[in-house]
Amino acid sequence: MEYGIIGNCKSAALIDRKGTVVWCCLPDFDSSSVFASLLDEERGGSFGIEVDASYTITQAYVPNTNILRTVFESSRGGFELFDLMPRHKENSHYYAPPELLRYLRQTHGEPVFTVRYQPKLGYAQRETLSVSHAKYIKSMVHHDTYESLYLYTNLNHADVLEGRPVTLRGEAYFLLSYHQKIRSVTPERLVLEIERTKVYWLDWVERTTPFARWSAEIRRSALVLKLLSYQETGAIMAAVTTSLPEALGEERNWDYRFCWIRDATMTLNMLTRLGHFNVAQNFFSYVMRVVPYKDDEIQVMYGIRGNKTLTERTLDWLAGYKDSRPVRVGNAAYSQRQHDIYGVLLNAVLHYMEAFKIDDVTLEKLWTITRSLIRIVMRMWQSPDMGIWEYRTNPGHFTFSKMLCWVALDRGTKIAELLGQAEQAVPWAAERERIREDILANAWSEKAGAFTQRYGSDSLDASVLLMASYGFIQPDDPKFIATVHRIRQELSQDGLMFRYKNDDDFGTPTSSFTVCSFWMVKALWQIGEHEEAERLFNRLLGYANSLGLFSEDLDFKTKEQLGNFPQGYSHLALIDCAILLGGMKREVASVLDRR
Repeated sequence: MEYGIIGNCKSAALIDRKGTVVWCCLPDFDSSSVFASLLDEERGGSFGIEVDASYTITQAYVPNTNILRTVFESSRGGFELFDLMPRHKENSHYYAPPELLRYLRQTHGEPVFTVRYQPKLGYAQRETLSVSHAKYIKSMVHHDTYESLYLYTNLNHADVLEGRPVTLRGEAYFLLSYHQKIRSVTPERLVLEIERTKVYWLDWVERTTPFARWSAEIRRSALVLKLLSYQETGAIMAAVTTSLPEALGEERNWDYRFCWIRDATMTLNMLTRLGHFNVAQNFFSYVMRVVPYKDDEIQVMYGIRGNKTLTERTLDWLAGYKDSRPVRVGNAAYSQRQHDIYGVLLNAVLHYMEAFKIDDVTLEKLWTITRSLIRIVMRMWQSPDMGIWEYRTNPGHFTFSKMLCWVALDRGTKIAELLGQAEQAVPWAAERERIREDILANAWSEKAGAFTQRYGSDSLDASVLLMASYGFIQPDDPKFIATVHRIRQELSQDGLMFRYKNDDDFGTPTSSFTVCSFWMVKALWQIGEHEEAERLFNRLLGYANSLGLFSEDLDFKTKEQLGNFPQGYSHLALIDCAILLGGMKREVASVLDRR
């Protein structure tokens, strides 16, 4: 997937190598699309800057920013295109309007291009009408519901709407806004927006903990993780897209524009390690709004505003990415039971308490949440669930889920000790040991020679590679070492990892889940195979796209990126491996030192 992402922690857009916007939702990440040629080249809508075959096109980010620069060169002339969504500090808040800014600057000669402006609002279900007005081009749909969009440009409106060739002399701009602008749009103001946004990202990266090795990859991955955070509430999304398939032509197409508690807390922990404490504070504010305080089960995922109902439906009028139907919005997994989320959340709560100076009221809320979650784990850990991979049928006693229940009680016990409430955690510690004994007795298969995916099965699963990372088992334990080797032998193909090979609701998986390959790197390092871990890590880095971005999946044969994009899980695992293998250049300063 040779796309770049731009965004401002409110929405995002994907831009292809030729400078065409192929995906954008406004005003928010989870709004309906205004450009969706990513999901239907003919019907979905796009916003292109097109040139003839004599031009060469190169693309890169402005270093240490989320501003994308596309350069067009020919003997006739040349120009550069800057794409961004404005974001900068303005007084006591962040200015992050639902806008896409495209700025073109002539570099030499007389370059010629054609604008293909084809917005298709509302997921392109109905016809979008675009009309020229004195100060803007307004696009709107009038069927069932009303939506509109405003394009401000210094080019002739008819040239834009009719796709006439334009000779660039000096500079040109496009400001695509969900709202009608009150103040005049001028080139000077837009250049100022570019510079302010550039400074914002440069400053953000400057505050990122530096590392001795793979620093460029860490910074780019951190910038991706930041873009996946939603400023309004603190939610952290899995990806900015929907329905990009795990394998071409298959049905494994899901909407990832939601906040999975598992993914988000892992992202939170990573950004805190990188020195970005505001993200952690914002996310925990979100958690305390969505997580029930007493005796009510937590959902595996929520909407970015904390909404709990994420009804799944299909957009049957869209052809899908490379004809991979269906296109889905919403996600039915919100109603599943996945027991691992209690462990990842309590792990994050402990991390948060250890890293921050927290007021008494917030501590009391977190202690109430902790006790509520522990009660649920104590009550249901022996029950089957749908597992980390979200099986839609066939629940089971998944090893990863059981292990994370152990983590929940372990971290809950440590939280109690941290707060001077150790006596309340005595039964938790006892139950923690019962879970440990249960896993050791039932998850190990003599036939497989490894810890397996679920109790009573010989099938292997890459999630079990995280046993040592969570402290459930020592990395030098012979059974863990054997598990790593067996999983690599069984699930690795040409250096990439399956999640598992056994059938699920949609048949047998055929693509590699990127995060699992990074988990294998980490596990190999933990068991002492450092040279092999580094060799594999460097190989994996080579599968990023030309801008250093990763999606959810990789095709085993072609190494084509598949699945939703860019995938936060993939990038946080990349950072985790880079830190482990490369070592920190300096430690993250204590939060108390930063106050």
